[in-house]
Amino acid sequence: MAMTVIWAMPTPADRRRHARAQPAPSARDEQAIAAFIDRIWAESGLARHTLDGYRRDLEGLARWLVARAIDLMGADRAALFDYLAQRTELGYSGRSNARLLAALRAFYGQALRLRLIAVDPSQHLQAPKPRRSLPKALSESQVEALLATPDIATPAGLRDRAMIELMYATGLRVSELVSLPAIAVNLRQGVLRVTGKGSKERLVPMGEEAQHWLQRYLDHARPLLAGKLPRPALFVDGKGQALSRQHFWATLKALAVQAGLDAGKVSPHGLRHSFATHLLNHGADLRALQMLLGHASLSTTQIYTLVASEGLKRLHARHHPRG
Repeated sequence: MAMTVIWAMPTPADRRRHARAQPAPSARDEQAIAAFIDRIWAESGLARHTLDGYRRDLEGLARWLVARAIDLMGADRAALFDYLAQRTELGYSGRSNARLLAALRAFYGQALRLRLIAVDPSQHLQAPKPRRSLPKALSESQVEALLATPDIATPAGLRDRAMIELMYATGLRVSELVSLPAIAVNLRQGVLRVTGKGSKERLVPMGEEAQHWLQRYLDHARPLLAGKLPRPALFVDGKGQALSRQHFWATLKALAVQAGLDAGKVSPHGLRHSFATHLLNHGADLRALQMLLGHASLSTTQIYTLVASEGLKRLHARHHPRG
């Protein structure tokens, strides 16, 4: 069952295009913003970059209001909330929205003191929480296509196959994968000793298929790549050096293109998501998945249940007579 993302985070380019599409602030709003900046600088002596940020934020709101035939002094709390909600949808960071809220509170607080407005619309205003985006996961057939792509007749190809098999079988973070020391592997017991975030160690089972390809890599590819000197890293390049995250990322993208997949949707983190999603689809327990992924909190793991439920909804809609 193919997993898809139901909401994608807009890019900075999307936000710039949206901003350019807005009309210019009204002359009245430009005058109000300039007067506010002058007064708050005289009263508080704020730094120039803070004043410039306040100006940009207020001008952005003013442009948005012009399209709705509202000016800054006529905006109510609902209008400000709608503007914040749209910014959240466009992917503005929490830090950016926090600065906007500071600008709004300063602007409308000053306007209230000067009796330019009767009610402060920014009072008790909070930015809406960002919508949680579902993880990108490949379908099982797409993972199979990716796994079949490396040229296992070469040492590098056999290494790449072993790395992808291991990441898909264990759900390791890419940083955990490339930093694995050779001594972390216990092929007899079929487990890895992984050091994750916060230097916390966990034992992760590999599964028979990943064990098979890791054994082949250790027997036939790593000795050729590592050379005669002892190398602590499990996965090494042609010079015997530990692979970087960037190297593995680039390799994965190139293999995705060869496999006929959309390279933009294939990433090391996507393989981790695929591991989690496919385990849940086949009945894995959420607590067990939390331990395998190395999540400190179960709430982090629970987002994968959203992926599984979306897949079930699509299955029902496609096959049920009243779907």
